[in-house]
Amino acid sequence: MSSNIDVFHSVLRNSRNILAVCGAGLSASSGLPTFRGAGGMWRTHDATLLATPEAFELFPSLVWQFYSLRRHAALQAKPNPAHYALAELSKNRRVTFKCVTQNVDGLSVRAGHENNGCNKAEYIHGSLFKINCSNEKCSYEEFPNFNDPIAPALAMPIPKGETWQDIPDSEWPEVKVEDLPHCPECHKLLRPGVVWFGEELDTTMLDRVDKFIREGCDLCIVIGTSGQVYPAAGYSTNVKERGGKVAIVDMNPGDYQGREWRHGGPDFVFAGDAAELLPKLLEPVTGELKIPEKEPGWNI
Repeated sequence: MSSNIDVFHSVLRNSRNILAVCGAGLSASSGLPTFRGAGGMWRTHDATLLATPEAFELFPSLVWQFYSLRRHAALQAKPNPAHYALAELSKNRRVTFKCVTQNVDGLSVRAGHENNGCNKAEYIHGSLFKINCSNEKCSYEEFPNFNDPIAPALAMPIPKGETWQDIPDSEWPEVKVEDLPHCPECHKLLRPGVVWFGEELDTTMLDRVDKFIREGCDLCIVIGTSGQVYPAAGYSTNVKERGGKVAIVDMNPGDYQGREWRHGGPDFVFAGDAAELLPKLLEPVTGELKIPEKEPGWNI
């Protein structure tokens, strides 16, 4: 296990098929909360318990308030240098690059990440800006939907200069179900187009990732994820078992270091902020990173 950037650069230069597995830590420097670990609370609620179909069925107004806040925060945030570094890598035609992201904030897209061809990203947990009908028999969806708030009743009671953490739980308004977004076709509730705990992922996306690994992945870079949610958590192990190299980039990389690895642990561990580390780590392939003055925008 190494944290030597020069040695990593040598591996990177010799890699033709590169996989990145991205989690919430990628967007932390953009000011978005990760909602993981000890701080994973929204108001007085465990954020992970709100991300379930059962929670939406029982408490649709509460769940929509949570996701309305996340949509607002993502729209206010800006892509950070890590997003731009990965976007540059996606445009490099000397490598085949597969980016698998668990993030739903849209910042990779806004940084200009390729969305077509073999280097397109796989957004396996969906998007905050995709809206689906909750009726399984109805196929209605909207993408992208940037309305903020998505419904007038979901406007947030946050005074200027304060954050949602400053608002007491008692001051959040009760939102009536009839005031939530409803499907214009079947009139059932609309829901965020994200994959909740207990729901199936898009098998077409997963098949593309599995095929990429089977055909020979030289390097897997794991960025800002705790390695606890499958199948993304298993990709680095699969690459390692097939002879590829694995690098971890995370503020707290201990979760991966402490895992059982049948073929040895990660080859590289870089502890720190992905926004600072990734541009340096990828520089031999992407060149010196230049952040555009104007955000590339939503490329779909």
